[in-house]
Amino acid sequence: MVNISNLPPATPESVWALLQEVAQSQKETDKQIQKVAQSQKETDRQMKELQKTVGGVTNNQGSFAEEYFFNSFENGKKNFFGEKFDEVVKNLSSFWQGLKDEYDIVLYNHASVAIIEVKYKAHLNDIPTVLKKAETFRILFPHYKDFKIYLGLASMSFYPELEQECTEQGIAVIKQVGDTVVINDTKLKVF
Repeated sequence: MVNISNLPPATPESVWALLQEVAQSQKETDKQIQKVAQSQKETDRQMKELQKTVGGVTNNQGSFAEEYFFNSFENGKKNFFGEKFDEVVKNLSSFWQGLKDEYDIVLYNHASVAIIEVKYKAHLNDIPTVLKKAETFRILFPHYKDFKIYLGLASMSFYPELEQECTEQGIAVIKQVGDTVVINDTKLKVF
């Protein structure tokens, strides 16, 4: 705390000097604020570049997983869910009356459809998305309304809780084990 009783009396010159000192200090503060703002712009630009790079890596991983599982089905893994499938299609999508959905891998035969959702690294929160696929498929492709629909979740890695929840929900677990695709469809449900 400043004891004002010890200060010399204010004169117009001393007030003017103090105001000039404050003005100079304000100019220096403004310069520092401009430097910080410029630095923040550069940081923001770098963050956008990083987000773009990370997004690209994530998309590449997803594309890799889709291609890996699609090739596995196309090259002989058409016998599962206790049935043989004649045709395998990837990235099937449809739009009708405001409803839109995409199906990573779809297998067909004369009476059944298998819809496989592919994730590079699947999580428990992917299960509702997988379950909804049967519902949207029947709406978007009504000519398959009387077909049995099977659901599967394919991922490069599964953790035990996810695998257990898929099994309990009647969803096939399709995973990479070494160089092989392993399908667990023991409690598979018709949707």
